[in-house]
Amino acid sequence: MGFMNWRVKSAEVLQQGGVIAPDERLPWPQTAVMGVQHVIAMFGATVLAPILMGFDPNVAILMSGVGTLIFFLVTGGKVPSYLGSSFAFIGVVIAATGYAGQGANANIAVALGGIIACGLLYTLIGALVQAVGTGWIERFMPPVVTGSVVAVIGLNLAGIPVKNMAASNFDSWMQVVTFVSVGLVAVLTRGMVQRLLILVGLIVASIIYAVLTNGLGLGLGKPMDLTALANAAWLGMPNFAAPVFDGNAMLLIAPVAIILVAENLGHVKAVTAMTGQNLDRYMGRAFIGDGIATMVSGSAGGTGVTTYAENIGVMAATKIYSTAVFLLAGVFALVLGFSPKFGALIQTIPLPVMGGVSIVVFGLIAVAGAKIWVDNKVDFSQNKNLIVAAITLILGTGDFTLKFGQFALGGIGTATFGAILLYALLNRKG
Repeated sequence: MGFMNWRVKSAEVLQQGGVIAPDERLPWPQTAVMGVQHVIAMFGATVLAPILMGFDPNVAILMSGVGTLIFFLVTGGKVPSYLGSSFAFIGVVIAATGYAGQGANANIAVALGGIIACGLLYTLIGALVQAVGTGWIERFMPPVVTGSVVAVIGLNLAGIPVKNMAASNFDSWMQVVTFVSVGLVAVLTRGMVQRLLILVGLIVASIIYAVLTNGLGLGLGKPMDLTALANAAWLGMPNFAAPVFDGNAMLLIAPVAIILVAENLGHVKAVTAMTGQNLDRYMGRAFIGDGIATMVSGSAGGTGVTTYAENIGVMAATKIYSTAVFLLAGVFALVLGFSPKFGALIQTIPLPVMGGVSIVVFGLIAVAGAKIWVDNKVDFSQNKNLIVAAITLILGTGDFTLKFGQFALGGIGTATFGAILLYALLNRKG
């Protein structure tokens, strides 16, 4: 298929539970709604990351949209992916800027210079991959490794909704209500409603939350506060910032490119497994697109960006992998960046409801990894497969971290490179 030339699938495909491939799309109204669902899926994490670093969340939202569009263009519209704020930058940015954790980051400029350096390194890695090909991927990442890495992407994030998004017993029960709502939508509905299971489940759970807190006034949980939504302007400029190139900050932040490579690699392999289409030939272009997007984001005051696990989960749930969806999602996020009103609307979603949705999404990613094992008939009677999968899952789930001076390689990174190196070691011929 040519660039931006998708085969149109009718609504009957939805009724029959069919798959929408990357080079296919639904009619534009349904595609637009799916794009909105992807924006909502990424929103919580993409807003949280800049807040933790003292960056402007509206700039991060805007740059996530711009970055997604850049990725779309560089990959020729072949790889379905959303780019959002990367959590891999949080530790090194705080170390480089001395950020105290409250308000705006006074030293954001030096962090932005480091983010740009990271994006440049990432782009160069992508150019190298594009030049030498992806044969090394097949050698070093067989299904046992790929499945383990994809599963780890979901499992590594499990603690976020379980530990950090439920402050009370009521909040925990609301998480249960949320993922049960999503489950009921997934099983009991059909057609477009079923494909919008994340969005519909979230709306249902939010209404239940509002009835129990705002409506009944039983003091069960924190009522939804609509003040920020009412006061927010419809249109407004984000707080852009310019970078400063400091050698120490650049050396500290640039190595994060290795983590971004691991995340993007896992993303492309996951989508390949889910769609049945080999996207490895676009791996170099995917790295280049992500690298350029990170440089553009850093030049405007945004965070580094990466392919988003939340959106992999949405694709796994909906079986809609159309890149047209991500084109529209990028446009929606770009508009959101200039609209504090829409940003405030998303932020009114109760935290435990977002947590319940996250449990579903992260779990779907983990199951996608197990599906790779099943589809490729990975033989776990072979000790090398058993050991590689076992160690990879625990390293990633436990967030096993290795430090190299000020640079820290977190759970997903150690699990990814650990799986590759361990398989290479154990697969040596006697």
